[in-house]
Amino acid sequence: MLHFIMAKYIYQETNWAYFTWDTSKLTSLLAAIRHRQGRLLGNMEALGFNLRSEALLETLTLNVIKTSEIEGEVLNPEQVRSSIARRLGMDIAGLVASDRNVDGVVEMMLDATQGFRNLLTTDRLFGWHSSLFPSGRSGMYKIRVGEWRDDSKGAMQVISGGYGKETVHFEAPAADTLDKEIKRFLEWFNGEELTDPVLKAAVAHLWFVTIHPFDDGNGRIARAIADLQLARADGSAQRFYSMSAQIQRERNQYYDILESTQKGTLDISNWMIWFLECLNRSLDATEQLLSKVLAKAKFWDKASGVPFNDRQKVMVNKLLDDFEGKMTTAKWAKMTKCSHDTAIRDIQNLIEKQILVKEDAGGRSTSYRLNLEV
Repeated sequence: MLHFIMAKYIYQETNWAYFTWDTSKLTSLLAAIRHRQGRLLGNMEALGFNLRSEALLETLTLNVIKTSEIEGEVLNPEQVRSSIARRLGMDIAGLVASDRNVDGVVEMMLDATQGFRNLLTTDRLFGWHSSLFPSGRSGMYKIRVGEWRDDSKGAMQVISGGYGKETVHFEAPAADTLDKEIKRFLEWFNGEELTDPVLKAAVAHLWFVTIHPFDDGNGRIARAIADLQLARADGSAQRFYSMSAQIQRERNQYYDILESTQKGTLDISNWMIWFLECLNRSLDATEQLLSKVLAKAKFWDKASGVPFNDRQKVMVNKLLDDFEGKMTTAKWAKMTKCSHDTAIRDIQNLIEKQILVKEDAGGRSTSYRLNLEV
C-alpha cells in the first residue's frame, strides 16, 4: 500500500517552480498598469532634467527607507537622501554623512535599478548581501555574509510570537539544495521569457523569497530583484514609483499573501493579482509624490529672485517636503546646527521677504509656516 505525503510548501510540490496563473484574471489590470507606466515615463521626460532628478531622488529615497522598514529597520531619511545624491553625482544642498548600513542598502538598490541590464549572478547577490550587512551581523547576531545559509543551527524558519508561543509561518528549503535552487532561478531570470516583464517581476519576487537562501535580508533582496525586473519592464534606470513604499503601507497583507501562497499550490493567481494591485496602488502614490515635486518647483520658480543663504535653502526645502510638526526657532537652530540668535535672524529675514509667515500663537510656542503664495 502506497502512502502519499502531502506537500506543506509549494517548493515540495512535484512540479515546483512551474508556476501557473489564470491569465483572464490579470489581463485588464496588467494592461492598465503598462499604460500607466508608459504615461508616467512620458510625463517625466517632459518635465526637464532638474525636476526629473528631484523626482528620481525622492522616489529612490522612499524606496530605500521603506524596503528596510518592512523588515523593522528604520533608516535616517537625510542620510539615505545624501547617500543616493552622492552616488548619482547630484549637486544638492544640505548633504550629511551617512552610516555604513545606510550606504549598503543604497548601494544594493542602485546596483539593481541603475544596472538593470546586467545579468543577475551569484556574485552579484553575494555583493548585495555583503552591502546589507557590512558588520557581519544582523542586530546582535553574527550571520553568514555573502554566502548561502548552512542550516547548522536548524532549519530556516519564519517565526512570530514570543518564546514558547512561536508560530512557524514558513520553513525554507534545506540548505543543501540551495546551489541547485539558485542556479535554476538565475537561469530562468536571465533567460529569454515570453511572460510579460511585469508578471516576471511578480514571479521572481515570490520565487526568490521562497528559496530564502540567506541567513537574513531575503525580503530586501527579493524586492531589489523585483525592482530590477520592473526597471527592465520600463526599459529605464530612472525609477519614479516605489513598490516597496506601497508594500510597507500594506505590510500585513503582504506577509499574509506570501504565507498563503507558499502553503498553497503552484497556481499562484492570488499572489499575481495582489502584486499587480499593489503595483497599481504604488502608481497612485507616485502621482501624489510628483505633484509635491511640481509644487516645490513652482515655489522655487516664483522665489527665483529672492536671495537665500544655505541654511535657509535647506530649511525651506524641509518645509516643502511635508515637515512634521511646527517649525520653531529652536528646531531651526538644532537642524541647521547654528546658534539660537542666528536662527532668529534667518527666520526674521525670510519673514521680511514674505517667504515665512508667523503663526497666530505667540510667546514660547511661536511657530512659522511657508507662504505658498509667494
